Amino acid sequence: MASGLIEIEQAQREVLAAARPLEAEPVDLKSAWGRVLARDIEASEQVPPFDNSAMDGFAVRAEDLPGASEKSPVRLSVVGEARAGHPASSSLRTGQAIAISTGAMLPAGADSVVMVERTRSESGYVEVFAATLSGQNVRYAGQDIAAGSVPLARGATLGAAELGVLASLGCDAPPCTRRASVTILTTGDELVDPSTPLRPGLVRNSNLHTIAALTRDAGGELLRTDTVGDDRAATKRAIGQALQADVAVICGGMSVGAHDHVRAGLAELGVHERFFGVALKPGKPTWFGTLGNTLVFGLPGNPVSAMVTFILFVRPALRALSGAAEHTPLITATLLSDYEKAPGRAHAVRCRLTAGANGWEARPTGEQGSHILTSMLGANALAIIPSASGSVAAGETVEAMLLSEGRGVTP
Repeated sequence: MASGLIEIEQAQREVLAAARPLEAEPVDLKSAWGRVLARDIEASEQVPPFDNSAMDGFAVRAEDLPGASEKSPVRLSVVGEARAGHPASSSLRTGQAIAISTGAMLPAGADSVVMVERTRSESGYVEVFAATLSGQNVRYAGQDIAAGSVPLARGATLGAAELGVLASLGCDAPPCTRRASVTILTTGDELVDPSTPLRPGLVRNSNLHTIAALTRDAGGELLRTDTVGDDRAATKRAIGQALQADVAVICGGMSVGAHDHVRAGLAELGVHERFFGVALKPGKPTWFGTLGNTLVFGLPGNPVSAMVTFILFVRPALRALSGAAEHTPLITATLLSDYEKAPGRAHAVRCRLTAGANGWEARPTGEQGSHILTSMLGANALAIIPSASGSVAAGETVEAMLLSEGRGVTP
């Protein structure tokens, strides 16, 4: 490890040690996509709520159909109909059948359903051309979810399937952890809005937009964005406003130059420094501190460095605040090209993961400079080459982390 720098894993542990799940709040089911459950969901009822048909056909008694076949059909009298949402009005007796639709409640007395394709109907009767077993084509009450079971546990992120399960249980306002509020502050005299014409020395502010998008993707609630120039008093005021959120993310101004005022402003405002400097490329000048329950991140100003350090440190914090586990398993992949590196710092190499004949393959996305924002285009993973490692040759294996949670890898 380079002198004075901490490793990625140690920095992540420091961040997660300071991040505690926020309080719970009920969330309308229509707005709960992407939210995280604050408590276990216990089923107060069973799903399905009643025995029902898996097919269109006829509800029958299996004992009425021994030996039924094309050559020897069994003739039953049809005594009613069961439709979805409209149960049959009568029960089934020996020698009888009830027409039934998919999803309709199984009539009393019936124990199986013969599909309509195995029958021929005539006035008041049905001929059945196949024997059936008890329970055939029947979905039993509680077969999906038993009453008293816990189908969804605390910490589950609510996607389409989870929302469907909650709806099926009648849970229209699940208890979810409050979203963490986030402020983003970008610093530097050189920054201008994307709509502003450039003059010599100016650059358009991309960090404000990349970090805002990553915040939303990680489940944070964007409270405020701001940009401040290289003025000590103005920087301190802007930081003070940023500290009103659960998480404050500050891009740039973390160095010790004459025009870098962020660290001084943080110290004057009482923010406790947890670490400064990570053995990472890109992302060495990363800072983390706390003020009460507020988590404060100082990210590098270079656009790729800001994105990489957000993914490695801020995203896990936002997930922890939401009560969800950070789902970033490392995937072993074969590097498809040589990568030059000296020992001393870990490298986060922007890669495109694809499925090869022998497993995952990782192809770097061009130049890897911290200012080459286009290296993030097409990248779906970071290949993490450890600090102690030197250059990696094509064909060697590397560990890679997905850039987007829960979206998998598209070969």
